[in-house]
Amino acid sequence: MPVADCADPRVHRVIAAFEALQPGDVERLDALYAPDAVFKDPFNQVQGQAAIRAIFTHMFVALREPRFIVREAIVQGDQCFLVWDFLFHFRRFSPALQTVHGGSHLRFAPDGRIALHRDYWDAAEELYEKLPGVGALMRWLKRQANR
Repeated sequence: MPVADCADPRVHRVIAAFEALQPGDVERLDALYAPDAVFKDPFNQVQGQAAIRAIFTHMFVALREPRFIVREAIVQGDQCFLVWDFLFHFRRFSPALQTVHGGSHLRFAPDGRIALHRDYWDAAEELYEKLPGVGALMRWLKRQANR
């Protein structure tokens, strides 16, 4: 469903927070995540608010101008799935704007904060193929696998 049609206040709060996320907001992520929340993506699996804050802190250190645009939200009970685009610039590589398309499965705790946050996106296609050197190898491997 389009994000504007989502009536769940928990989901609206999460979407608003992620679309506006800036480096100074990382310390306030505890308001979104339960104390023992689990976060998993293709590179990380952590538990707890401090570890989750560290993931987002690293994002702002490693990338220039990272931001999320949530395209869709599917809500059922205490969980939802968000479809998003993640836009950023590499700090060390190409200055061009990069986009990763992905999704997040969120499960809410009884207090309305996130208990589980699992991101799904193709690291090979969405990230590695865009890196100098590594990208050429990944594209070649993909072509070989599709023969």
